[in-house]
Amino acid sequence: MVFTRLVRVVPVTEPVSGALPATMIYPPAQRLDLVEDLHGHQVPDPYRWLEDPDDPRTAEWSQAQDLLARSWLDALPGRAELAERLRGLLHTGAITPPTWRAGRAFFTRRGPGQDHPVLVLRERDGAERVLLDVSELDPTGRTTLDTWSPSPDGRRLAYQLSVGGNEQSLLHVVDVDSGALLEGPIDRCRYSPVGWLPGGEEYFYVRQLDPATLPEDERLFHRRVWRHRVGADPDTDLVVLGEDLDHTYYYGLSVSPSGRWLLVNGVPGTVRRNSVWIAELTDDTREPVFTEVLAAEAGARCVAWVDVDDRLYLLTTLDAPRFRLCVADPRRPQPEHWTELIAEQPDSVLESVELVRAPEPTLVVARTRHAVSELHLHDAATGAHQARVALPGTGTVHRMTTVDPATAEGADTVWFGWSDFVSPLSVRRLSLRTGRVELAAAAPGVDAADVPADVHTQQVEYTSLDGTTVRMFVVAPVARPDRPRPTLLTGYGGFGVGRGPGYSASTLAWVQAGGVWVHASLRGGDEEGEQWHHAGMRERKQNVFDDFHAAAERLVRDGWTIPQQLAIMGGSNGGLLVGAALTQRPELYAAVVCSAPLLDMVRYERFLLGRLWAEEYGSASVPEELAWLLAYSPYHQVRPDVAYPAVLFTVFESDSRVDPNHARKMCAALQHATTSDSTKHPVLIRRETEVGHSARSVARTVDLLVDELSFLAGATGLDLTGLGRTLGSPRSGVPA
Repeated sequence: MVFTRLVRVVPVTEPVSGALPATMIYPPAQRLDLVEDLHGHQVPDPYRWLEDPDDPRTAEWSQAQDLLARSWLDALPGRAELAERLRGLLHTGAITPPTWRAGRAFFTRRGPGQDHPVLVLRERDGAERVLLDVSELDPTGRTTLDTWSPSPDGRRLAYQLSVGGNEQSLLHVVDVDSGALLEGPIDRCRYSPVGWLPGGEEYFYVRQLDPATLPEDERLFHRRVWRHRVGADPDTDLVVLGEDLDHTYYYGLSVSPSGRWLLVNGVPGTVRRNSVWIAELTDDTREPVFTEVLAAEAGARCVAWVDVDDRLYLLTTLDAPRFRLCVADPRRPQPEHWTELIAEQPDSVLESVELVRAPEPTLVVARTRHAVSELHLHDAATGAHQARVALPGTGTVHRMTTVDPATAEGADTVWFGWSDFVSPLSVRRLSLRTGRVELAAAAPGVDAADVPADVHTQQVEYTSLDGTTVRMFVVAPVARPDRPRPTLLTGYGGFGVGRGPGYSASTLAWVQAGGVWVHASLRGGDEEGEQWHHAGMRERKQNVFDDFHAAAERLVRDGWTIPQQLAIMGGSNGGLLVGAALTQRPELYAAVVCSAPLLDMVRYERFLLGRLWAEEYGSASVPEELAWLLAYSPYHQVRPDVAYPAVLFTVFESDSRVDPNHARKMCAALQHATTSDSTKHPVLIRRETEVGHSARSVARTVDLLVDELSFLAGATGLDLTGLGRTLGSPRSGVPA
């Protein structure tokens, strides 16, 4: 049967610039009479044919949806002003904390007008030069720098590139001084760390087996840890770990500063528990012999490293859901031999630790309290707390670094990235000799970026359906509600991923236009530790959606907005969040942007990396777990004759994590079911090719944000046309 959703039987015409189409016809989408009996549940799947991108019907339907989406999006008012504003806010650029090797500082910097960050080397004398600029390698903007790692002596650099958003990293090694390519590309290095051995002649890394030798449904997996000599044929590399482990394992690794110890951690898929192994490396060691430090079956996370004095540190959730720090002798690394150095705290999460060697060995500890960063100093020998470091405001610490042990200058300093809602990412340095935090490097274009001044932020506590206290950040042009305003609520709520205060061009543009932007710290994240994550996964997933609905209701109750002005947005697992929100409470939300989403929770395991997420969501192959999934699966919760909000799905055809078929099927289902006037509350899908789930150029980021934000603004009444004005310098109102 073929069904066409008609609003008025009039062809869609090219819209006049700034005028929305007066009529809309959704492209035909065949509805199959397909119902499966799964563990006694009758499960319909009328749009299964849209799972296949090579089906001619899918291609025809997608092309028609492309035309429909562009006819609507291109006619939205304020697009030019929004694009100009976003480019201005992104003009700040970005800079990362330095990675130190033998007195050399390696870091990335994206200046004003640059589409991608460039990798920069700063020498001891302060001279700088660009080591790698992917925009010069590929002017199309399709190539991204995934990761990089200099050798201990700073003479060699391993880096990884991917093309078109596929995240299939290609590994290269160059000579830092001459720029000569020493080897590469080595393929199948997706998510591969590099652990250099002293001298820079060899390294350990992670590489997938040749997919051609694997079963078709396992070709994204089967990683191994290898030992490699620079310039050698990678097919002759030695496998050192992974042969006898589950094919879904991902690996991280590091080599100690002395070069004596190799540490490997392994995660079965994307779960929040991992195994750790350690091996002692000697001059006559070719194939390391590993000792297990902790098994994934223990159900804990553990990040382990060995310091310059061959002391084993373990940052772990074992018996501590908010993390604690332990130490051990690397020759006796099992938990029964650990000594607790910094205990778990009941109201903060221990995030990371760096050892600063001068004037006295001190541990600099980064914590988050309700998603807001803190820095603390602890005695390196005893773990005793010494002081809390005053930070520039209420924000987020990003990645701490220190000089390598071979460098004396700067041994009293830790560098870290810093941002808040109105401050672009900068690099700060903390000197333990002076006790002061100073600006080391501002975002390159911050002085010219016209970051708005009239931005007020606060963290609000509210109560979820079951009585749990949840928090959200509210960013607004006023300090307190003065009238209902168009409001954009977002969140994530999964995989133990949290978000604190951070600079966002889309947030500031929305607020500068007069709207309110809100991020809710939902269960399923890590804002309150691993128990917070567990409270929003598997059979408890509904808690996440209840937290989100409660945030929306609190915003309405406080007078910030009304349902007719409330938009929601989320991507990936956050796309599942907003997909569930719009099907559970369609009357509460006016508009939705659902990006790279999971939506068919019955069949998600069949596509791309989906099988890795069964521990987070549950598996449809298990009767009890299928019932959990069906209870909220957005695709299966679409009901006929419901007035659904305006919805824009955004998908990326090179996505190697979440299959775009989720959005295709959900779009067709909503277009069929909704009773809303589609000239006011359309259901659209926007596709991009040659871009994936993760990194993209600034230009493509602006294009995407213009479509998403103008869609939400049009549905909620936010006027974007006044965004060209200058507002001065930043100011933050979040209480410390």
